Amino acid sequence: MPGWFKKTWYGLASLLSLSSFILIIVALALPHWLSGKILCQTGVDLVNATDPELVQFIGDIYYGLFRGCKVRQCGLGGRQSQFTIFPHLVKELNAGLHVTILFLLFLALALALVSMGFAILNMIQVPYRAVNGPGGICLWNVLAGGVVALAIASFMAAVKFHDLTERIANFQEKLFRFVVVEEEYEESFWICVASASAHATNLVVVAISQIPLPEIKTKIEEATVTAEDILY
Repeated sequence: MPGWFKKTWYGLASLLSLSSFILIIVALALPHWLSGKILCQTGVDLVNATDPELVQFIGDIYYGLFRGCKVRQCGLGGRQSQFTIFPHLVKELNAGLHVTILFLLFLALALALVSMGFAILNMIQVPYRAVNGPGGICLWNVLAGGVVALAIASFMAAVKFHDLTERIANFQEKLFRFVVVEEEYEESFWICVASASAHATNLVVVAISQIPLPEIKTKIEEATVTAEDILY
């Protein structure tokens, strides 16, 4: 059985893996990966709007991996519309990259559970195989954190190099063309960053758990036997 010191740190490692699992689920569920400002370029060109008038043609957009919302401002007031990524909008995006992001996040969910299981195993017993010990915990956390980081990088690539926001903003628009003027990563994106950070923290936690505690030795006084004690 592991000592109380290791049990405490392995318990913390299991909680961090569980928190990563929950954070990824929240990030998948919330439609707030990115928000932005979209300019109705068609409306601006029609009225030859100047800088002070451009505010009337700037709308808002936010979206996640499954759904989102945009507010069109084309000079006649804001018009809000909801949209879903599947099954039609994904065809207008880089479908392979988008599906890859989802696959990586679902894989990270499984890896987070495995890393939690390894931490619990080490908390209740000392594994016979080294691969199931602290090294195994580190391995699964490196894999889980790396997969989340890869999903984050893939999403950033979709935004920067594949014009993700602009493609979404112009989906099913026949009369108006929208141009993205501002983009900002939102809470779901940063929740995924926190998930990857939790796995990185687990590596530190496991390393601390391997620090040997100083052994407390009790000093035993040697009894001196004299001739009088023997006679007595």
